[in-house]
Amino acid sequence: MLKLKIVSPERIEFEGDVERVLVPGSMGQFEILTNHAPIISSLDKGKVVYTLPSGERVPLEIIGGFVEVQKNVVSVCVELREE
Repeated sequence: MLKLKIVSPERIEFEGDVERVLVPGSMGQFEILTNHAPIISSLDKGKVVYTLPSGERVPLEIIGGFVEVQKNVVSVCVELREE
């Protein structure tokens, strides 16, 4: 299980437990699973998709940002697409 926190300049978009997180890394899309190696990566325009313990997949459109993974804690700072 991962602890995920997604923040934008306006607010906390999500905070809670997830099974996995798919992010649009600058060098290509990659997936973060339990016990992932520590990493910091910039994010490009695309979708962050996280899977809840119930199996529900939740997409979030972003313009860019960055992700940090350390000890099963995933911190994502994003800029959201304007509606």
